[in-house]
Amino acid sequence: MKREAVLDYYIRNGEIFSIQSQMLADITGENTIYEVIRVIDGVALYFEEHMERMRKSAEILGYAINKSDGEVFREIEKLIKMNNNPDLNIKLLCSNLHQENQDFLLYFMKSHYPEQAVCRRGIHTILFESERENPNAKVVNNNLRQRVQEAMETARAFEALLVNNEHYITEGSRSNIFFVKEDHLITAPPGDVLLGVTRMRIMEVCKKLQIQVKEELLHESQLTEIDAAFMTGTSVNVLPIHSIDERIYHSTENLVLQTVQKGYLADMEAYIKNRKARD
Repeated sequence: MKREAVLDYYIRNGEIFSIQSQMLADITGENTIYEVIRVIDGVALYFEEHMERMRKSAEILGYAINKSDGEVFREIEKLIKMNNNPDLNIKLLCSNLHQENQDFLLYFMKSHYPEQAVCRRGIHTILFESERENPNAKVVNNNLRQRVQEAMETARAFEALLVNNEHYITEGSRSNIFFVKEDHLITAPPGDVLLGVTRMRIMEVCKKLQIQVKEELLHESQLTEIDAAFMTGTSVNVLPIHSIDERIYHSTENLVLQTVQKGYLADMEAYIKNRKARD
């Protein structure tokens, strides 16, 4: 974790430590769960949904997180202030889930947001054959991460789309994936993917905008039938996909995708405004 932790301070089990402290050890055991929350203008974006999902990850593994949402929220506020209010991502890690004295870390992490040029043209992605053992639980899996990273670096890709053994596309290695076909969206159903917080908010935005979303798996052979595609995630929001392997899409020009982008940005702005009004 020292490799991804940044800035001056982190919090472990309620105590503040210098980032140089030896207390920042690697706690990623077999059942370590995590969550990543984006901080914008001092606000932990969609905090409630992120905590709900983190608790769901623990529940799937047969455990529960002992800290209350209020305790975690106050520690996040403290972490933000101690590090001078940066606009970066915070990582929450919880290990020793089976013990009463769980290990709970919060720290700012190296955060990479797409440059405007990338957003304007869209990203290059690849297909990668792999399935998550527990798709609905956000569990640390360094082996999968390393294999995917090596494949992306070789192909100079921004993201990898995971394909199961029946050649259906499930999700991105660090994102949810949506496909645009005519006037509606297609995305993998619950049970087959990690239900990202951004994905959940996109579903709500589409409901308000009366854009139909079909929750079904897309077969690799159906990539010729779609008009556009985009990935969603904490750091990327709604990011158009320009290519999947050798297939090219004009995603940035797609009107349905543009409408979803604008709707999600409006949703983010409304959340930040409402949170500041409450605080």
